[in-house]
Amino acid sequence: MIRADAPSSRGTPLFVLSFGARDALAHAAARGGWRTVAARRREQVERRYLASGAAIAVVDLRGAIVEGLEALRRLAPLAAAHGGVLLALTDAGDQARLSDVVDAGATLFLSDPFDDDALAQALRLAQRLVERLAGGREPVRTTLIAAEAQGWRWKPGARAVRLSPALGERLGLTGEEVPLGTLLRRMGRPGRRAARETVRRLLVTGRHGAFAHDGETGDRIVHHLDLDESVGEVAGWIEDLDVDAVPSRPPARDPLTGLANAAAAEAWAAARLAEGSGCVLLMLSVSRFDMINAAFGREAGDALLQGVARRIVRLAGRAARERLVARLAGADYLIGLAAPASAEEAEFLAARLTEAIAQPFVAQDHLVTLSARIGIAAAGADERDAPALLRRAASALAEARAGDTAVAIRDGASAAAAERDRRLEVDLRRALDADEITILFQPQVEVTRGRIVGAEALARWHHPRLGMLGAAELFAAASRSDYLLELSAHVQRRAVEEAARWPKRLDGCRIAINVAAEDMAQPGFADRFAAMVDAGGLDRGRVTLEITETGLIEDLGRAATLLAALRAQGFRVALDDFGTGYSSLAYLKALPLDYLKIDKRLSDDIVGSARDRVVVRSVIDMARSLGLTVIAEGVETEPQLALLAAEGCTLYQGYLCAPPLGSAAFARLVARAGTERA
Repeated sequence: MIRADAPSSRGTPLFVLSFGARDALAHAAARGGWRTVAARRREQVERRYLASGAAIAVVDLRGAIVEGLEALRRLAPLAAAHGGVLLALTDAGDQARLSDVVDAGATLFLSDPFDDDALAQALRLAQRLVERLAGGREPVRTTLIAAEAQGWRWKPGARAVRLSPALGERLGLTGEEVPLGTLLRRMGRPGRRAARETVRRLLVTGRHGAFAHDGETGDRIVHHLDLDESVGEVAGWIEDLDVDAVPSRPPARDPLTGLANAAAAEAWAAARLAEGSGCVLLMLSVSRFDMINAAFGREAGDALLQGVARRIVRLAGRAARERLVARLAGADYLIGLAAPASAEEAEFLAARLTEAIAQPFVAQDHLVTLSARIGIAAAGADERDAPALLRRAASALAEARAGDTAVAIRDGASAAAAERDRRLEVDLRRALDADEITILFQPQVEVTRGRIVGAEALARWHHPRLGMLGAAELFAAASRSDYLLELSAHVQRRAVEEAARWPKRLDGCRIAINVAAEDMAQPGFADRFAAMVDAGGLDRGRVTLEITETGLIEDLGRAATLLAALRAQGFRVALDDFGTGYSSLAYLKALPLDYLKIDKRLSDDIVGSARDRVVVRSVIDMARSLGLTVIAEGVETEPQLALLAAEGCTLYQGYLCAPPLGSAAFARLVARAGTERA
């Protein structure tokens, strides 16, 4: 079950699209405090996602893989442009199609079977990713902000219902509380019956429910109901739907502006790419339009959207093949330029568009000033993937929204790198589930006698398409997807388990295990690490924790306390990569350490100029004066080793002895070289 105190979720909007489990998912999310808008059809999915105000959309592909992939493709550009996250739920049998899920735009995925706890964890991960994409700013909301939310709350048995200010304004009702009958009469007779039945079922089952009725102006209104158990109230959130049901062949026009809609825009781009002629897309978003809409009302907001559309058309043109102007959803527009248009031409047009939109608009009796951000993506003649091109334009728009410039361009190379990173993040989570991350060991050797006294455990992953990936790329991908703690714990546990199985002749060898700054920031890390080593059957006295310099400097006092606790439990501690960060001797003296590992660049400097050798000598002398054993990393040549020995370096690791090895190869090497307890 999702905890009621799940961080960052209380009252936060969440959009759910599920073709077979809508109410169950909505109920689980609501129990965790999310304000859920749930749908079971993909029609109008872009509009409903934007109108929900949610940054996170859950798309349930279980039993509906084709429909779910289509929904992901339609939501992906909007999520990318607004800093949103798409969480895909998949069947266990869909593992072979995860590549399609990623290509369709999913940011995260969760595979069946899973329980409410696993869903809660995935939602928390998605929320952290939203916050990270916001870069420390308030996460982007779409067209609905808190002040504009339309909802009501009712205590069972009470004669009155509390309305949100926005709903009261819409209904022309004053005061926070109004008689329950007044609200029910606004729903009409069929709406009242549906409301009573849905509320009755909600009170019996506690599960999310929804009902719909016609509004007074002919619109269609959906009420999403949840039971707020913390106060014993029924909470209703209102969503507006277009009146016309979406037919099997969707319309090509946006009803508000008359421009092409999102589906027609993607079809236009696909046609240009299929011809092999290429095209350039400009994705334009009116900045902070949600605030304008809240301040002046929906009618004024609609008038402004129409005015923006007219200015775009005036500058970009309506030619059917050469130019496309479309409204995607909300305050987002797409302009397509067919070949032979270039990125430079698009950039010139973007500058004119931002200038034009910055000119004041008249909406009803208001004079309103707007601004716009634009993302540009150009497709070459060999590009064929229209959804990928739209995602690239959306990524460029997100970059423009986050930066100081009004226009950002994503070329093919940067887009390919971003796509590679995105796929790698998804593949990494699958690799962890499948236990595909392996551990190699690089020997640590006595400088003077050549005896192997230990090894550093290093993570490796043989990616099916990208080949062997090292720890740096693995942890970078994990950090981007907020999966670093899981990867770090996995690598630490596997390293301990393998070292515990080493043959008897390796009993004298130590094992060095890397610990991330994020690990150390977790409460109770020292005790959990010790318990993990004990459970793995490894003697604590053989384990060294390697901690990078930059992970310690933010809170020196806390770091010193944690390292002292680890040493008190029998571990040794090494400061890794010394010389790459701040290299502060003052804080180094304050930390309880056993080893100082000097970075490869300092090892390289030892064979450089006399000035370089002075720097390396001073580091080694300083460490020895503090009672630390010095380990040199990245030693590759005999001259390096000889000079390090002359300066008093104790241990080294690097390709001069051996590359990282599997356990069996490491054991054979130790048998040849001889061992000695460190």
